[in-house]
Amino acid sequence: MKQVVQNYKSGELAVLDVPVPGCKPGGVLVRSAYSLISTGTELMKVSEAGMSMLGKARSRPDQVAKVMQSVATNGLPATYRKVMGKLDSYTPLGYSLCGVVEQVGAGIDDVKVGDLVACAGNEHALHAELNWVPKNLYVPVPDGLAPQHAAFGTVGSIAMQGVRQGEPQLGEVALVIGLGLIGQLVVQLLAASGVRVVGADPDPARCELAERLGAAACGDPASAAVENAVAELTDGHGVDQVYLAAGGGSNQPVELAAKLARDRGRVVDIGKCRLDLPWNAYYEKELDVRFSRSYGPGRYDPSYELEGRDYPIGYVRWTERRNLACFLDLAARGKVDVEPLISHVADFDDAVETYQRLKDGELKAITALFRYPEHGVEAEAPAVAVPTVAVKPSPARAGKTPVRLAFVGAGNYATSMLLPHLAQREGVELSTVVTTTALSAANTQRKFGFAEATTDLDAVLGDKSIDAVFVVTRHSSHADLTRKALLAGKTVFVEKPLALTEDELASVLAAVEESGNDRLQVGFNRRFAPLLQEARKRFGARTGPASLRYLVNAGRLQHGSWYLQQGTEGSRFAGEGGHFIDTASWLLDAEPVSVYAVATSGNEDLQVVLRYPDGSTATISYVTTGAPGFPKETLDLVADGKVLRLDDFVRASVYGPKKWVSSRLPKARDKGQNAELAAFIKAVRTGGPMPVPLQSLVATTAATLAVQTGLAGGAPVTLERAR
Repeated sequence: MKQVVQNYKSGELAVLDVPVPGCKPGGVLVRSAYSLISTGTELMKVSEAGMSMLGKARSRPDQVAKVMQSVATNGLPATYRKVMGKLDSYTPLGYSLCGVVEQVGAGIDDVKVGDLVACAGNEHALHAELNWVPKNLYVPVPDGLAPQHAAFGTVGSIAMQGVRQGEPQLGEVALVIGLGLIGQLVVQLLAASGVRVVGADPDPARCELAERLGAAACGDPASAAVENAVAELTDGHGVDQVYLAAGGGSNQPVELAAKLARDRGRVVDIGKCRLDLPWNAYYEKELDVRFSRSYGPGRYDPSYELEGRDYPIGYVRWTERRNLACFLDLAARGKVDVEPLISHVADFDDAVETYQRLKDGELKAITALFRYPEHGVEAEAPAVAVPTVAVKPSPARAGKTPVRLAFVGAGNYATSMLLPHLAQREGVELSTVVTTTALSAANTQRKFGFAEATTDLDAVLGDKSIDAVFVVTRHSSHADLTRKALLAGKTVFVEKPLALTEDELASVLAAVEESGNDRLQVGFNRRFAPLLQEARKRFGARTGPASLRYLVNAGRLQHGSWYLQQGTEGSRFAGEGGHFIDTASWLLDAEPVSVYAVATSGNEDLQVVLRYPDGSTATISYVTTGAPGFPKETLDLVADGKVLRLDDFVRASVYGPKKWVSSRLPKARDKGQNAELAAFIKAVRTGGPMPVPLQSLVATTAATLAVQTGLAGGAPVTLERAR
């Protein structure tokens, strides 16, 4: 098998062929699926190995003291041979992974061959294709948790043990100094515990990521931003806890901790930073300084880690293994989100190059993962199914009958972009608005003239006089509400996305098949925009493959936006990416056959490449870090010696044998909502075809889901159509 090793004397990194470890009693043999590269601990070890002997000695004074003691006991020649022999040996790297149980040792009855487990330990969860892991250093992975996310188990346990040492209580305020991998996890764990968090880090991107993941405010510790935030949140008293998650030789973290902690506050050291405590500052506030020892109780105890002797839960509630299981449970339930922390996924065979890029700063990452071949053979390319469904056409309605509409949800988009177009439209009656809060329904009824307002969804679905239902709620409820409305025989308009998972998409199509009702429209409005319609007409038919580029300057969301609740509402791209995929597919008049997605650090900016049957490609750049003043959407389509350009729905142009440039729109951008609603109402009134074929809606939804699959796996995703 292969394993990543390092020679501490020379600094050489290598992927060696080594024997497969034996499966001893009291543990399991695990084939790695993903292992996590700690960009803090491991890179520090890699950097130290590249130092001179003097540099190594300066970086590890504890080891120098041991050497001097050995000289006094055993003499200089013997000590020299011992030290040089140890330095000039290969040592392993890695301590956090997820893999599949390949063999079960004697005395193990909690897992079986084929089970997915998360493993810990710098001697047992190594960057290697196979590892023997003792019982107290692995836990089964909960259902639904992806293996690449389960690979965070060890670092999650380190963060969790640090938080436990701080003993946070509801309503307290904490300061996290250092927003690397551990710091980001500490922020999320504290936020999940009901603690308001201030973060400190000189990297603006890390500060912004921490705010997205739950911090109340973050800033550069050298600026006044952190101190001001602490003063505002604590009424000037100071934070209840400080978590030192920073590394390096600066003493600034412990000095900042003393400055911003309240009287008798707690300071917890999790990282490896300088700890020259300013005596007066810590004495005057009587600060409680605590250390967090790695993953939790049991760490460094051979009887616990190697012999499997557990500590009684009545005496030690949170052991090393129980911390590991607790973190995975939180991740599985969406209380902790590690996906934004994955900056890079590398093939295991590229380990040496990956370490070098990280060390040189070429690859900037909060976390990087190694992805392993499956059973020694490259895993098959991931695939997302594109379901098909066949139903009989719905009977036509009488053309003169008014269309009666119900709205489920009345948020900003519904009240600003949909209802104003419908309220004055002839042949439309706004029948009922349904919201979860009575006042919201009453306000919408008054403003737009709904006949009724209610919180009773079942009553609306059972009302046979209502022809169509608009679903404009939060993303997590779209699929279920659409399914219920279809089963009730209603024509449905659902805002994007149709579904957040493959299972949700399957449930909607199962409702279509069960009811025979395929009267469904998803709010992909851009294909209806008059300017884009005209530009497509001017561009004309094409004969060869096309290249399409779509830049979406999405911008940052305000802190607290529900769009940031990725655990329940899906990623931001999952929520609105369907808009851009649908537009590209409509312009190319085809459905994509594969999706490849990559992201920058923290998954803030995405590059999504769609491939089409005729060889055409569409690249969607979805960015949040651009300038606010730059146009939000720009699109270029190139084929057959022609170019179509769209500038943010205010101007379009086509370059070819003849040049066409539209006049700049004098008023607000028309992204097609009014034309889309007109087409939908016509289909409902006449019983004619829906504005967009159901199979196109399904294909766009599947492609959007494939983006997340591709980001997780780091490989192109095939869109497989049912035969």
